[in-house]
Amino acid sequence: MTSQLTPKPALTAWIRLLRGQAAARRALDPELQAVHGLTVVGYEALALLSQAEERALRRVDLARELGLTASGVTRLLGGLERDGLVAKGTCDKDARVTYAVLTDAGAERLERASCSHVGSVRALFEERYTEEELETLATLLGRLPQ
Repeated sequence: MTSQLTPKPALTAWIRLLRGQAAARRALDPELQAVHGLTVVGYEALALLSQAEERALRRVDLARELGLTASGVTRLLGGLERDGLVAKGTCDKDARVTYAVLTDAGAERLERASCSHVGSVRALFEERYTEEELETLATLLGRLPQ
């Protein structure tokens, strides 16, 4: 009989996914912060806003997309707002709803950061995986809920 303490393949995959994501963030954050003044999460927030209609998302939706709590997204957006990268928007129909809106300065910072950050991401993965392995990894991870 197998003990509950013996990791099953699904549990091993889950642990490695979490650890890998954390290690990748630790590897990528310092350069992104030093060169562009952004964390990986801040970069992702700007990227999500850049792809949104009118470059705006409800703050609660942005929090959900980033996997942050309401207070976590408030802290993140506070820093991005102070830097002029994001502005607070309101909803004409419901005053309780607030939006995070990408500013022109935010779009410019994202564009500048993308040049080096995408290269760093590629280097991180391409040092460890072949192109075929990366295609397989992307396909497998694409099956997870978004």
